[in-house]
Amino acid sequence: MTIDATISRIQAGEKPEIRDIIALLSADAEGGQEALFKAARAAREKHFANKVFMYGFVYFSTWCRNDCNFCYYRKSNDIGRYRKSPEEIIALSRELAESGVHLIDLTMGEDLHYHKDDFADVLAIIAEIKKSTGLPVMISPGVVPDGLIERFAATGTEWYALYQETHNRELFSKLRKGQSYDERLHAKLHARDSGMLIEEGILTGVGETVEDIAQSLLEMGAIGASQVRVMTFVPQKGIPMEFITPQQHDLELRIIAAMRLLYPEALIPASLDIEGIEGLKVRLEAGANLITSIIPPRVGLAGVAQSSMNVDDGCRSVPEVLPILVDLGLEAATAAEYRDFIGGLRRRFTSLRESLK
Repeated sequence: MTIDATISRIQAGEKPEIRDIIALLSADAEGGQEALFKAARAAREKHFANKVFMYGFVYFSTWCRNDCNFCYYRKSNDIGRYRKSPEEIIALSRELAESGVHLIDLTMGEDLHYHKDDFADVLAIIAEIKKSTGLPVMISPGVVPDGLIERFAATGTEWYALYQETHNRELFSKLRKGQSYDERLHAKLHARDSGMLIEEGILTGVGETVEDIAQSLLEMGAIGASQVRVMTFVPQKGIPMEFITPQQHDLELRIIAAMRLLYPEALIPASLDIEGIEGLKVRLEAGANLITSIIPPRVGLAGVAQSSMNVDDGCRSVPEVLPILVDLGLEAATAAEYRDFIGGLRRRFTSLRESLK
């Protein structure tokens, strides 16, 4: 079956099989890749018109208890680290809000410092950010107890982000050394069942097969993720996977496009954390509708996949992003449009949960 036929069947509402997703992921310059990207853009336009959302990124602690083989911030890596004060985090969030972002993404390593007081400081920071900026908040605290997830939900935190990286259990055990696949998945599902929206993500270029990726894309839908993402692995100094040959980004783009066809109403990020501002256009052209990792310049924050690329020179800021949107015939949504969109998502999930009781 041709790639055009596969795309047409998915567009018509037929439930895709693994082989269909593999066909999308296997498209290349001669075999339908541009048709895939064109279909993804059409799906985005149908559901979002020309609007794109933007997330402000505050990586407030680079301390972590984990020893993930793919991560620069793994606990055994001998690097400089920081932990921002509550006052700094709130000030950074206000600056991002004033620049025009639609959400504050609070990201951290699994820092045991915050576990000592059951995340009281973080909960207070979230409450103040919501009060002073009026923006929704995403929290990425790693695996935490169910009771704490419920407290995040009670505080009004809209999003819980926790990436499985892969849904191949054997590969997961190699990437996330000493961690439980099931505990990580459970935390995500408990956040969903507590009324939060969830983000799921995968890495590519870490030893996965195309079948693994296809299975992950199906799993993202099965768990009810409202935001789905993919990032290409970037080898970094001092980690066990430092000397892996970096993968080209074409597969990441095809995954974005496949996600858009499978989940046309999902939020799908174009991250500035992989190729910086130079990689934004191609990710948007693949069907992404959300720009993540927007960071104020010269404030001492770091990225995740690329700790320093474009950070201090201001190239991960809103003013750098907006002209690219214009060139593509896109425009930044308003904060009200974003709140309306996620409000609709939450109402639909609430209705679904009620119907299943």
